[in-house]
Amino acid sequence: MRILLLSAYDAASHVYWRKGLVAQFPEHDWQVLSLPPRYFSWRIRGNSLSWAFGERETLEQSYDLIIATSMTDLSALKGMVPALAQVPTLVYFHENQFAYPESGREYGSVEPKILNIYTALAADYVLFNTHYNRDTFLQGCRKLLKKLPDQVPAAIVERLCDRSEVVPVPLPDEVFLNSEPEPGELQVVWNHRWEFDKGPELLQQAMAEIQRRQLPVELHLVGQQFRHSPAVFDQIRQEFPQMIGHWGFVESVTAYRQLLQQSDAVLSTALHDFQGIAVLEGVAAGAMPVVPNRLAYPELFPADCCYDEGEQESANLVNKLEQLWSRKKSGEVAEAPLVNGLSWSNLKGDYARVIDKLTRG
Repeated sequence: MRILLLSAYDAASHVYWRKGLVAQFPEHDWQVLSLPPRYFSWRIRGNSLSWAFGERETLEQSYDLIIATSMTDLSALKGMVPALAQVPTLVYFHENQFAYPESGREYGSVEPKILNIYTALAADYVLFNTHYNRDTFLQGCRKLLKKLPDQVPAAIVERLCDRSEVVPVPLPDEVFLNSEPEPGELQVVWNHRWEFDKGPELLQQAMAEIQRRQLPVELHLVGQQFRHSPAVFDQIRQEFPQMIGHWGFVESVTAYRQLLQQSDAVLSTALHDFQGIAVLEGVAAGAMPVVPNRLAYPELFPADCCYDEGEQESANLVNKLEQLWSRKKSGEVAEAPLVNGLSWSNLKGDYARVIDKLTRG
């Protein structure tokens, strides 16, 4: 079977997913096209133009299936390359623009949301990584369509609902490791992209509260960094040098996974996480999740792993860490929730079923 895989904004989580997908189904002949994750506004609107006239020979080949990410401008691409119009198409939503937080630098355009809707409608079937992602997308569609002035067809949301389901991004089997916690201080890892949507301000507030309570916490701030990271990271390094262990991106995969194994907790302060792969990898290595009770996390972890949002959110977060420290100090071993159900070993069958369903017509 020949499959065309399109990743229009090939961010780290998208690379993680598509490489896993290709590796798990070597029996298929894959043709992969991807575009770098930069210049967001241009990329999501221009990917169809870039591909239709820059990769036309590749696109006009014969395919049994198209699998595209939700960032792909699928309706325009099919219009500009008619050869793709009749190929069964699956769209995968890692995130949706209705639930994505605004940085304050946007132009206020509704176009990214409209493009999400058009791409979903141009597909034969749609997969979402979590129920949170699917629900916020459908709710956002319904709300936006109600605002449009006229000529809005009925039952658009119902059509999308009927042609979609939830299948998470699977974790590779090699991330499931035995916990090897370090003695002494509570070891906490914050392992996310160094961008505004991962909540560095909340992290800063939590670290100030940890310091105020004099909790013995060593915090490892690791993850993907960029040329222009929020200034709050520099402030954190200046304000809490005694609390910080590892700082910055860990180049070695082996060293990174060892850090996860040695951590007592893996922390999220995110403004958005549609699945939270970084947290899930920490949990797969034995770290306890300390995550907000908003976003996708309540469907992934027990309630006692989630801290409450609101005005006291940073204090609620630190309360969870203080509880973990009390347990560690008393010699109690905290067992992380099982996430084996999210492994490729368990989810490959779901992907195979959907691929089979679409290619058999």
